[in-house]
Amino acid sequence: MASRLILRIQESQSKLTGSEQKIARVLMENQGLIETHTATELAGIAGVSKATTARFFRNLGYTDFEEVRLQAREERNRTQPYGRSEARPAAVSMGRSIGAHLELELANLQRTFEEMRADLLPDLARLIAGAPRVWFLGFGAEDGVARVGKSMFHRLRHEVHHLDGAGQDWAGALAATGPRDVLILLTLEPRPKMLRPILAHARTTRMRVVTITDHAFAPQAERFSERVLPCHAASYGLLPTHATMLSLLRLLAVAYVGENGETVERRMEILEAIEEELNFSE
Repeated sequence: MASRLILRIQESQSKLTGSEQKIARVLMENQGLIETHTATELAGIAGVSKATTARFFRNLGYTDFEEVRLQAREERNRTQPYGRSEARPAAVSMGRSIGAHLELELANLQRTFEEMRADLLPDLARLIAGAPRVWFLGFGAEDGVARVGKSMFHRLRHEVHHLDGAGQDWAGALAATGPRDVLILLTLEPRPKMLRPILAHARTTRMRVVTITDHAFAPQAERFSERVLPCHAASYGLLPTHATMLSLLRLLAVAYVGENGETVERRMEILEAIEEELNFSE
């Protein structure tokens, strides 16, 4: 499957013209056409001109259609040995094999970590270590990811919180924040209107915002964030993927341990002693 092609289509979706969107839909529905059809045949299926098809691939960063086809063959050849033992048709989800979903997730992870600056994680670890309090915030599905982040870092340091306006009491939740606190924002589309006033409050309170988000939102996040961790989050639609976001959180936690080993060790010893005491009292 030409997963890198799908990744590029997902990231460029908002910039494609109406005619280019037609080609994108055809390829999203059947990536195998890249290997079995010519550019002219693809244009015919999509109902667009050959010139539009050529422009579509150039806009995605390819030299020509042949480069796309070579990439698809390379990916197929790389994964083919793992498919020889299949005695029955591959399991299918949302019209695509589970292998296709896995390949897209792996491509998201690989591109995210390949593009990350080497000094960014240690820098973030030091930023978090120097914060009086650390807050995790997410909306919708990202609220669950924020809770995972809070739980993860709660074992590594004191004063780690989940920013939650349960019962719409955002004022009460935000009143507990203060200067130099770190707010770790996890956000994908759709973004609620509530995000803007919360960020305005964070700026007024002089909180330091770290945003983990998709590449499309990263330039906007740079305006209000001290640091931005862009992650590739291409999916086959309907439901967002949080695999890269969760992996980035864990990597950040590992970097924090690396920068604050002794402090983390003491914290975990205290927690383990309390847990042992609680278990014994039962």
